Amino acid sequence: MIDRSRRPPALLGLLPACLCLLAGTAQAQAQQALSWDDALQRLRSGSDQLAAARAGVEHQEARAEGIARLGGPSVSLLGAAYSYKASLDLNLDPLSQGLNQIVGRLPPLLGGIVSQLPQLPHSYTLERRNSGETAQLSAFWPLYLGGAADAARGLVAAQTAEARAELLGSEHDATALLAQRYFLTQLARRAAALREAAAEGVAAHDAAAAKMQAAGVASRLERLQAKAALEEARHQARKARSDAELAALALARSLKLEAQPAPSTPLALHSQALPPLPDFLIVALQNHPGLARVAAKKEQAAELLRASHALNRPQVFAFGQRALNHNGDWVAGVGVRVNLWDSLDHAALERSHLRQIAQADATDAQARSDIALLVERQWRATESAREQYLGLAAQDELAQELLRLRQAGLRQGTSTALDLIDAELNLAKQRTARAQVAYDYVLALTGLLQACGQLDSLGDYLARADIKLE
Repeated sequence: MIDRSRRPPALLGLLPACLCLLAGTAQAQAQQALSWDDALQRLRSGSDQLAAARAGVEHQEARAEGIARLGGPSVSLLGAAYSYKASLDLNLDPLSQGLNQIVGRLPPLLGGIVSQLPQLPHSYTLERRNSGETAQLSAFWPLYLGGAADAARGLVAAQTAEARAELLGSEHDATALLAQRYFLTQLARRAAALREAAAEGVAAHDAAAAKMQAAGVASRLERLQAKAALEEARHQARKARSDAELAALALARSLKLEAQPAPSTPLALHSQALPPLPDFLIVALQNHPGLARVAAKKEQAAELLRASHALNRPQVFAFGQRALNHNGDWVAGVGVRVNLWDSLDHAALERSHLRQIAQADATDAQARSDIALLVERQWRATESAREQYLGLAAQDELAQELLRLRQAGLRQGTSTALDLIDAELNLAKQRTARAQVAYDYVLALTGLLQACGQLDSLGDYLARADIKLE
């Protein structure tokens, strides 16, 4: 009979690996695969911040559409039905006194006859009642407003341009934050995988150290050192996995995802150098949304200055009115309005607008200087990370070779299990550090493209990269 309670050692060794594989498969199914393009699309369609910025743009566009025909003719129709009662109290005392004086001058016979007539009352109330209806058509057409209508349209157009620049800036800020969280999740997942693989390797070496101690070829100190190294490796693996889950949670919150996302676009970088710095500077000084925002502010101040000048110019208008009842009365003409004096200090307002324009010019100059410095810093950081990543290839090869030598040495009895554990952990450390440099490269590239106003091309840059950390 076969004793099924005793399984071959090889089968016992495969059981943990199978369990880990099944657990990993279940975890992968619970996660949601997410490419960079999908994440970016989801951000733009679901971000409350971007929705608010888009609503601001639509608000300004609707305003511009609403005043597009400002300064044109207007026609109005007035209709009314009415009923009225009018009363007038007349004081008849002066009239009575005048009649008495006249009667006194008449001949006695005639005066006696007149005096027999009834006396006038002291007052008399006249009253009139009537009802009717009226309708009239009126037209008003400003012929010349001194440029006030054009200034109003220009002001709203500049405010719309500012809202668009703010929307673009908000999109870039949100995309940069998404890139940070997305690729941080990739880095954390890679670091966790490396730490877990190292912990498995250390566990195997610890088991070998236990067998060597039992065989009398390893001391108890070496066994304890291996055991301590295993506990530390497992702690680091658990911490790395916790960091990866926290990074994925932050990414999920950014995109309003229920399931934990699993980014599928890898960390990547170019082995070749970036285009020259002046190329990026030219693009940045043309496309940075901050410069568009400053230009819109300057245009608003210029339009306000135009409006201030328009208020002091003569205004010419045509008008007409026609009654729609049976008589058809009408009137038409041309009028001129000249502002002689009002309570505003127009000279002070003009100085205010001129200083606002000067402020915008100074802000633009400072922004261009800051943007140029930002572009150069991000360009240098990207190049530095690229060179550092390529330079770490030698250390990666060294760590792999050292691990190979320690494995051979352990078989030949020239190395200890602790030496092999140190080599295993050193390789994981070197590869984690190299992945961190790749993440630094992606972040610096993100900052560079954001400064140039071309953050939408980040996905294309990564897709064309010849080095990918799958």
